[in-house]
Amino acid sequence: MDAFYSILNRYGIFNEDDFWSEAFICHQGLFSPQEQEKLRQATVAIPGMGGVGGSHLISLVRTGIGRFKIADFDTFEPKNISRQYGARIFDLGRPKVDVLAEEAFKINPFLRMEIYREGINQDNIEAFLEDVDVVVDGVEFFAFEARSLLYNKAKEKGIPVVTAAPLGFNASLLVFDPQTSPSFEEYFAIKSDMSLSEKALLFALGLAPKPFFLRYLNFDDINLKAQRGPASVITCYLCSALAAIETVRLLLNRPGIRPVPYYLQLDIYLKKLYLGYLPKGNKNLKQKLKFWFLKKKLGLN
Repeated sequence: MDAFYSILNRYGIFNEDDFWSEAFICHQGLFSPQEQEKLRQATVAIPGMGGVGGSHLISLVRTGIGRFKIADFDTFEPKNISRQYGARIFDLGRPKVDVLAEEAFKINPFLRMEIYREGINQDNIEAFLEDVDVVVDGVEFFAFEARSLLYNKAKEKGIPVVTAAPLGFNASLLVFDPQTSPSFEEYFAIKSDMSLSEKALLFALGLAPKPFFLRYLNFDDINLKAQRGPASVITCYLCSALAAIETVRLLLNRPGIRPVPYYLQLDIYLKKLYLGYLPKGNKNLKQKLKFWFLKKKLGLN
């Protein structure tokens, strides 16, 4: 911390309050001083430090959130370089949570942060969600057991969950309200006895009921059984922006939250924006028909 103070002192910053006042001065006009302080005292949990999770963390740190809980058991690999914040040559093989925590503290050395290097599981989910105001979902796309555990426990504890998912150049935003939204299983219609490919397809359909991106995707490069599909950093950054604004909206009790079964999709390649409503989630007849069609198209029947 002495090294940080040595640098900050050159700019007339001599304590933590000085830092917060100066570092976020550009937010004046967007947030009141009272709102900025509320963000400073808020706790956001981000499970997963991969493609979207790492970007979520950095966006929210720069927004002025002061407390975090982050979780991930994975390490960086060469395949992560194209889209994951923190994936650099000299950090290959290192735990993602350690790399991202370092990045966050380089931005704001006064953060309060709890790190869960084993990811989230039955043994630590209570502690991970204790005193949390908002969860921002960064769980790996195919980790359905962990995601189900997260959403169900958050609902039980009255914590909203924000998820923003990259599908092609489409970013999909959903906000699960613990009082009014259906559960994870109810909305996505995912059952434990389904194959991983079926779960993945239903998850994608629930995230993006208007699958604009199918127009430009090459289906030959999608292999749900091998847990492989196209992804881009362009959309990961878009997801972090969408997730950040909804997190701020929730923390500051700003108007405009449209919880699930509402959803928002933004495809920046096709320049399409859609705010929709999906009663019954994937149990909706149109969703069932899409599921049947795409299972056949992807050779999952």
